[in-house]
Amino acid sequence: MNNKLNKIYSKMIRIRMIEQRIASLYQEQEMRCPVHLSIGQEAVATGVCSQLKNNDIVLSAHRAHAHYLAKGGNLKQMLSELYGKENGCVMGKGGSMHLADLAAGFFPAVPIVGSTIPIGVGVAFANKMKKNSNITCIFLGDGSTEEGVFHESLDFASLKNLNILFVCENNFYSVYSPMNVRQFENRSALNLARSHGLEVNHGDGSSVLEVIKKTKSGINYIKKNNKPYFLEFQTYRFIEHCGPNNDDNLEYRKKSEIDKWLKKDPIKLIENYLIKKNKNFFSEKEKIINKINLEIEKSFKHAKKARFPTPNYLKEHLYG
Repeated sequence: MNNKLNKIYSKMIRIRMIEQRIASLYQEQEMRCPVHLSIGQEAVATGVCSQLKNNDIVLSAHRAHAHYLAKGGNLKQMLSELYGKENGCVMGKGGSMHLADLAAGFFPAVPIVGSTIPIGVGVAFANKMKKNSNITCIFLGDGSTEEGVFHESLDFASLKNLNILFVCENNFYSVYSPMNVRQFENRSALNLARSHGLEVNHGDGSSVLEVIKKTKSGINYIKKNNKPYFLEFQTYRFIEHCGPNNDDNLEYRKKSEIDKWLKKDPIKLIENYLIKKNKNFFSEKEKIINKINLEIEKSFKHAKKARFPTPNYLKEHLYG
């Protein structure tokens, strides 16, 4: 058990450290694409993807780094993409919001709010036509549940009995707008999903152990019934909506709210759990951190040294 949890912890802290390095180097102005970081939300991506197989498909939106890395996406190719290099995961043409790694089962991210939902439903429908039982996991934010395509997609998924795991990461804000100015009182994404015939569940997105437990339950339901399942996890981003900085000075989030969620830092929670379960955790943690630091250094050097696409290359893969 400790070995499995150490691997989970390693994946979570790796995502955190990679994004922290992106944030620290972003000011160099060499990464010219917008970045939406998942610092504070690592437990959901890691917990969910830990229960998926390589041939299961994951789709994400603009905040895709954690999902990409948790599903096994190539770090060097991801960083090269952020630097706009030819060896990036989408050849330097997409940047942070269009990550893809087909070998890892991570289909191209699409940043338009809600757009990945119908794409994922189409992927799942194709799988059904091919008579395979692969699961399609669609990550979406709470803002996506306000889009019309959310309802259309869930209805179709339920009607066609598709093997889809919908995972809503509810971080309570759409940029600067809290839910009470966007949605009527007592509105529930879970009830909306139920109204379209889906089984639903919810959990604490700060606890990777709870995420794993709820995800296992959802996947078991999908495999047993060949029907879609909807999960909602409450979570919190620690920095600004788009960019590498802290924007708490804008005061759109109350200090008491921020402090509450910082105490629920998913990294700290899993560390505290492992400390209680494993007396050797501190020495193991040091090895994990050192290994990740080495990987990050090599990957950033690789990305910075890589070449930019030529002008002619930029005209390839265009269709009209």
